[in-house]
Amino acid sequence: MTPLRWHYRPQRFWRDLPPGMADWLLDRGSLTQRLRRACAGRFRVCVLRQGWTRPDRDEARILDLRLDAWAWTREVRLLGDERPWVFARTLIPVRTLRGRGRRLTYLGTRPLGQALFADPGVRRGPVEITRITAGQRLHQQAFAGLVESPATIWGRRSVFRIEGRPLLVCEIFLPDLPVTACQRPD
Repeated sequence: MTPLRWHYRPQRFWRDLPPGMADWLLDRGSLTQRLRRACAGRFRVCVLRQGWTRPDRDEARILDLRLDAWAWTREVRLLGDERPWVFARTLIPVRTLRGRGRRLTYLGTRPLGQALFADPGVRRGPVEITRITAGQRLHQQAFAGLVESPATIWGRRSVFRIEGRPLLVCEIFLPDLPVTACQRPD
């Protein structure tokens, strides 16, 4: 399986991006808030799975974990107007679950972004983007249980820090996302 290549400076992708997609990929604000605006509040979180897993090689590297480390992993679909708009995968290392980070294992159907952006002590690192093609792991995970899957989708990821300890948030934008809806304010 071809590994993903994440980029901080995505200029090489500009010509391939669908209209409006760069705006979603590079927005450093709360995706939850933006999705809520785009669907006039008809937004919900569908938890697909959560529990302890071992991170993939690229996830372990960015979180500075050993390959045999465990992380609390949460995979969800973010739905707007009852359509799947985003597949999100979050990995939280054991050390991050101490202190304020412990609450992140009890979110249920509440959005992670709401908790992160409401905490003034949380810091977000740079946004990386990638093109994900059919056959790659994240493509398969994003479309598990869905009927339609295009050949190419787009994603982004960021490391957030709570009290200096990391967690990784990866967001994959699905075809039903209205990419031109709710443009970023200037």
